[in-house]
Amino acid sequence: MPAIDEIKRLQDEMVSWRRDLHANPELGFAETRTSTFIQERLQSFAVDEIHAFTGTGVIAVIHGRNGDGGQAIGLRADIDALPIPEESGVPYASTNPGVMHACGHDGHTSMLLGAAKYLAASRGFKGTAYLIFQPAEEIGGGSQVVADGLFDRFPMQRIFGMHNMPTMPVGEFYWRNGNIMAAANFFEIRITGLGAHAAQPHFGIDPIVAGSSLVSALQTIVSRSVDPKHAAVVTVGSFQAGVAPNVIPREAVLRGTARWFNAGVGESMQRAIVRLAKCTAESYGATAEVEMHMVAPATVNDEAAMALARKAATAIVGQAGVVEMADPIMGAEDFAYMLGVKQGAYIMLGAKRPGQINPMLHHPCYDFNDQILSTGAAYWAALVEQQLAA
Repeated sequence: MPAIDEIKRLQDEMVSWRRDLHANPELGFAETRTSTFIQERLQSFAVDEIHAFTGTGVIAVIHGRNGDGGQAIGLRADIDALPIPEESGVPYASTNPGVMHACGHDGHTSMLLGAAKYLAASRGFKGTAYLIFQPAEEIGGGSQVVADGLFDRFPMQRIFGMHNMPTMPVGEFYWRNGNIMAAANFFEIRITGLGAHAAQPHFGIDPIVAGSSLVSALQTIVSRSVDPKHAAVVTVGSFQAGVAPNVIPREAVLRGTARWFNAGVGESMQRAIVRLAKCTAESYGATAEVEMHMVAPATVNDEAAMALARKAATAIVGQAGVVEMADPIMGAEDFAYMLGVKQGAYIMLGAKRPGQINPMLHHPCYDFNDQILSTGAAYWAALVEQQLAA
């Protein structure tokens, strides 16, 4: 029986896994229950080896029945959730207040588990498949996974990643060579002023006023400091200050992210954030301290590896269902760290529900489309069976 038909028989089981994971989301490096859930299923599939890695990460090793042959590939899924209160209203909504699977990592994990069950049972390949369940993607945990020696302990020729996209037609694969996702950092700007009574602002230094001015000033980085030929984004996603309507607080904290493709543009943007923060705060008599955390460099696909990914996708959905993307996406992906040291490719899988509202990734009403579970799992299986042909 063809792999896709075998995997379709796992659809209901994958849905149950996915909804269990969705109801029990955990943040990066705290995915304790998720890690246990994954390991228990892998044990029931009788994979050859199960390894804990980088805290809550899990790696499954599956050998083909026709010997090793010195060939191996890696398949990677992310397992963490986001600090977002869920508003989807689904029966299996998050039971962990303030945390939800708003990016579909519950679905990614379930697809890779489905592939693991199929591959462990069929073993119709020659070589080794490493199935990597990676923690903390949302906060750049991929860098730690690589630093911990992933590719030294589990040698592989290539590695592959995948992400669902609710803006793209369901069941279609989207690919591009070179840049497919942007580089990203997170920044935190702490503005310190002088607290005072709201009725006597002249006795204080208002960090809210300084911070409000800074939010606008930061928008000039892209419009006035970046070459218009280069894509770039600066977004302030959090502004926290004060607790009472009649008190000027001492401090305001802004948190946000910057995105880019060109490394030189990224360096310039980060310098500009620091400069504007300090100078704007100073102009109001306040001070500013800036902290930055690099989430990921740009995700850059290897052309030869992408050709292999396209071949596998075509085997599942046909040539018409494998579409080249005209432009990269400004979202970031810490799979970039793996692609920085190992040949590989990252592909998108459309999940748009026709005729329905499709909340975007990181939206409190987002919910993974279970319809693509079999498609994604079959893609993983095709990658292994094609590249490690018996």
